[in-house]
Amino acid sequence: MGRASGPLGLAQACDREVSRQSALRYRAVAAFALSRPASVDRPQGTRGAMSADRWAVRPELLRSVSEWATQELSIALSLTSHAAESLLTTSLTLVHRLPATLDALEAGAVHAGHVTALLDHVAPIADDTVRAALERDLLAWATRRGTVCTPAQLRDKARREVLKRKARSAAEDLARAITRRGLSYRPDSCDGMAVVSALLTTPEAAALMAALGAYADALLDDGRTRGQKMADALLDLVLRPGANGLSPVQVVLTVVAPVGALLGGDQPCEIDGQVVPAEVVRALLAALTGARTTPSEDTAAEDTAAEDTTAEDTTAEDTTAEDTTAERTAASGTAEGVSLVKGEDPLRGLSDAAIAQHIAELEADAAWWAEIERRVATGELYADLDPAHDDEPWPPPGWAPPRDDPDPDDRADHSEDRADHDPDPPPDNAGPPEPDSWWARADAAVDDAGAALLDAEQAVGRARRLVATAERADTADETSWAASPAGRVTAAPDALSALAAATDDARLDLADLLDRTAGGGLADRPRIAVTDALTGALLTLTDLPELRRAARAGTGLAAPRGTDGYRPGAALDRHVRARDRRCRFPGCRRPVPKRGELDHGTPWPLGATAAGNLTGFCTGHHRGKHQAPGWTHTLQPDGTLTVTTPSGLTASTEPPPY
Repeated sequence: MGRASGPLGLAQACDREVSRQSALRYRAVAAFALSRPASVDRPQGTRGAMSADRWAVRPELLRSVSEWATQELSIALSLTSHAAESLLTTSLTLVHRLPATLDALEAGAVHAGHVTALLDHVAPIADDTVRAALERDLLAWATRRGTVCTPAQLRDKARREVLKRKARSAAEDLARAITRRGLSYRPDSCDGMAVVSALLTTPEAAALMAALGAYADALLDDGRTRGQKMADALLDLVLRPGANGLSPVQVVLTVVAPVGALLGGDQPCEIDGQVVPAEVVRALLAALTGARTTPSEDTAAEDTAAEDTTAEDTTAEDTTAEDTTAERTAASGTAEGVSLVKGEDPLRGLSDAAIAQHIAELEADAAWWAEIERRVATGELYADLDPAHDDEPWPPPGWAPPRDDPDPDDRADHSEDRADHDPDPPPDNAGPPEPDSWWARADAAVDDAGAALLDAEQAVGRARRLVATAERADTADETSWAASPAGRVTAAPDALSALAAATDDARLDLADLLDRTAGGGLADRPRIAVTDALTGALLTLTDLPELRRAARAGTGLAAPRGTDGYRPGAALDRHVRARDRRCRFPGCRRPVPKRGELDHGTPWPLGATAAGNLTGFCTGHHRGKHQAPGWTHTLQPDGTLTVTTPSGLTASTEPPPY
């Protein structure tokens, strides 16, 4: 493809430079991988080595590279472990199996999309000669002069050529792919939602979808879509197997909810480390315990009534105003495209004065429009526009005289010209123009244009008024919500302020929730996290009985004490897991496993089994701390962890704040 000039040419040059730098990056990462040989790792089968399951799915090109190279690369490039391992694999594949593709990328002849297509379809070919020949032919086809080759076109061409040359065994490919079967979980773009993906064989996936579809089709039409019914059927089969004759299992979810959220506020919560809206947690707790977790409408109404004894009368007046507004709007003809049904009224929340002002604007608008229509129907509008009725001279100075009313001095001189150009001149005593004459059509077109202009002006005016009304209604809604119990709780700077701002019924509901969950039914009774109001750092975990005991004794609360042995006690274990919540290795977001993986910063027995000397890791990074050569991990008493790589890079993490 040729090269353009101007901004488009600059974009092409940037694209070529991106490709060149990407190629240099791949070469550098491959060189780094070669400097981290697997010989420093523990051999397979020995204690502490990589598990057999992980080794089985590890890419073949990475088996000669130390498993700790992934962690070092993730810190250097601010990548997740998965992304770092993928970059290592791609770099080694291009250097050792697709060198011509890497050269073409460095020359700017192809870009990342083309490289991905060749990695997927050409790199897996086992025969070096066949792979090199196919790579050469595909690159020549993709970079032909004067043609455009998209990644999709190259991918399709590669598929066809691979099948034509029988370069790969479909059975071997499938056998390798079967080893990658599994489930994955990731949060959705919408807080409170998540995506669970299953990689299965085609028959298994088809059978699963058909079975779930059959369950969904057997259900009555209740407003849910077929996809929603299938999702609900899947949850019923897995999470509620008791109804299907299967043995039930216990699922443990870690829920973190601020006091304000349980009192009806909007503070964000967590479920297993994922941020969710407060309403999700309230609904979950209500389903598990049967307790009311949000102030009822009656409670809110009572709270409002306590502040304003005329609320009931005002409500009645507002309802009347709403009905009146709807009637007047419909009568005036200004409700096109506006639905003033219950729940969608743009006047909801406005004061009486604001409603009266809006009604007055609508009535004035309707009266003006009715007057315009009356004048058009009676001809007054055209009479007012007739130049003969104007005191001003017509046409204005500098304007050309109209063709159908020439200047009297020019009438004789130009009568011949008018006869030549006017195909149907009217007689001197002509009455109203015929409907099909050209000047009648022109006059009608002018009238239509004027009417259209009036309609447009009316529509713009209505839109402006509706926007202003909506803005006032939105402001009123925000003001009303901020004054409500939920609004006051949300605005509270800390838990004590939230409790003080809540209604009496809300505080009783919270106490009832804690009492209901303290006696069983859940995997563990809920704990109250006492945090630093400024930093959000966890100070201690407690529960309702302990709070009552501390209040009676006046001893206050403190972090759990350390233990003399290697393993922490239940309270200390719970405290450290609640403090860290996720693996503390820089950039890692894996959860700390339910059992084990709490590491001593200073090895025991030289270091104490205490909160200031314990850190939560995932299994892989816990192994790396003890086995990866050249790494150092420094833990501060406040929980700050500093990691130094063999290449001298340092990164620090702190316990996530609440």
